[in-house]
Amino acid sequence: MQSNEIVIFYKSDMVIISPAGKEYHMRVVYFITHPEVMVDAHTPVPDWSLSARGLERMQLLQNHAWVSEVTSIYSSTEKKAIDGAEVLAELCALRIQKVAELGENDRSSTGYLPAEEFELIADKFFADPINSVRGWETAEAAQTRIVKAVDKLIDADGSNGAIAIVSHGAVGALLLCHLAGYPIDRKYDQPGAGGGNFYVFELESKELLHEWKPIDVIK
Repeated sequence: MQSNEIVIFYKSDMVIISPAGKEYHMRVVYFITHPEVMVDAHTPVPDWSLSARGLERMQLLQNHAWVSEVTSIYSSTEKKAIDGAEVLAELCALRIQKVAELGENDRSSTGYLPAEEFELIADKFFADPINSVRGWETAEAAQTRIVKAVDKLIDADGSNGAIAIVSHGAVGALLLCHLAGYPIDRKYDQPGAGGGNFYVFELESKELLHEWKPIDVIK
């Protein structure tokens, strides 16, 4: 897409208006991270649910015009992502397609970590992408997995509109780095501490159309 082209939303896809006034359509993919969760040190992290605040923020997606474009919804098999996808599915009157490979980086070797300790390990995860930190899946392996999973679901998708993927922050950042051609770096992680952000890319070219935005900010 060229910088002097105009983007508008129409029905189930995106319309690009060229400087010459010619219209062409393209399908897009919305990558959405789950928002706030109920932290429970005694429950495996993949089984955490969204908090009341997280569910409330997901409901605010209805204020985005692009939600009406969505014709397929995918989520990881983690509870918090499914919770978020269910809210979106209800708004769109669609079913969820669950894909295990859309899950967050595997941190089962440590399980729950207090916030301060988690942030230190997460910094190391991004800073040294080819080596495991305390048994975690490496950033490089997680990136390869999420890229393959997204490519596979795009290739198999039979709908004709936008695709929404509800997933997780670290793998979302790794996918964004791949799409944009950035090196793996935590500076490309989603903003804020609660999750609940999204970016969008063009389905065929995989061109990143915008980077992270909060799901509850309408612009």
